[in-house]
Amino acid sequence: MNRRTFVISSAFGGLATLLPRIPFASTKTDARFVLVILRGALDGLAAVPAYGDGNYASKRGALAITAPTQKLDGMFALHPSMTHLYRRYREKELIVFHAVASPYRERSHFDGQDLLESGTVELKGARDGWLNRALAGMPASKGRTTDQIAVALAQNIPLVLRGDAAVNSWAPSRLPDTDADTLQRIADLYSTDEYFATRLQSALAADGIAGDGMAAMGGGKRDPLNGFNAVTSAAGKFLAAADGPRVAVIEVGGWDTHANQGAEQGQLANRLRSLDQGLETLRTSLGAAWTETAMLVVTEFGRTVAVNGTRGTDHGTATCAFLSGGAISGGRVIADWPGLRNGDLYQQRDLKPTLDLRSVFKGVLGAHLGVSDSMLETKVFPNSVGADALDSLIRRS
Repeated sequence: MNRRTFVISSAFGGLATLLPRIPFASTKTDARFVLVILRGALDGLAAVPAYGDGNYASKRGALAITAPTQKLDGMFALHPSMTHLYRRYREKELIVFHAVASPYRERSHFDGQDLLESGTVELKGARDGWLNRALAGMPASKGRTTDQIAVALAQNIPLVLRGDAAVNSWAPSRLPDTDADTLQRIADLYSTDEYFATRLQSALAADGIAGDGMAAMGGGKRDPLNGFNAVTSAAGKFLAAADGPRVAVIEVGGWDTHANQGAEQGQLANRLRSLDQGLETLRTSLGAAWTETAMLVVTEFGRTVAVNGTRGTDHGTATCAFLSGGAISGGRVIADWPGLRNGDLYQQRDLKPTLDLRSVFKGVLGAHLGVSDSMLETKVFPNSVGADALDSLIRRS
């Protein structure tokens, strides 16, 4: 393939941490949207190796996957740990984006995540997040307000979902489950207080939707992915409920692979396998609602092309992203591939960004959630005229 080729390839718990706005209700349509943020900077060339690039093997060295088993086309493959996502690709329910990045061009996790979530072009350019701003542009049913639409599956609401539109939050408790007798005593204690009684019942209802098996995330301090499967299971049940939310945000750390990254096996391979399983759990938990779902997996930036002295990779620029769901027109890789020769790299070390991540966001928010073009351009992603929305990402019904 030429150095600059546009590729569109075809292939056959305890009480919840809740804000006091439960129960949820439905939007005008049944469209669901899940944003998964991978904190720490995922190595895009590891998750989606460009094995067909003539410089890939030499540039990646010990990290190269030169005989991929899950080829997407003649250029790209999925990491062998991501078997469920590969199945989604073959079922035409996955689009892979490569050489993608936000407007950020430095290498600070905090600043990179700030721009990724604020949707601005300047650091600290907004105190709210682009997804929160987009909620106001979603069509709502009669009697509905946007504060019932979204939920953050996290201990704290991430920046992308903070703002004027109030949202809900839920997270598995790190404490042992409270027994039924204690819960009844608490309910009796607050039975004459309408405010606290309502909030308690809302929390219990949310835990009921999330279901059994929400084990405490005590191991999460060592590995942020330990509780990911439980969180995605809960997210699917929330979104699948007839009166549940329609937008969810999930975040998971642990992608800063400076040392001992590994290739087909190793630290990163294990993390990708856990991610892959968690995303599959989300799909199965959604049940029939999967057909109305778009799930976008993003990270703040990529990693260096070459391996470093500790058999890992350092902070980079462009990376990959995944868009999956029953509502997705998938089975494609979308990439304006820049190449991996020395002269093709960004600052002679990173994969060069050729696709603005905001174009992906706009394409999903507009076609799937019904946010107008004018709102996307002026409020959701200000100063983003050059980042045109990608079209044809969503299946036509």
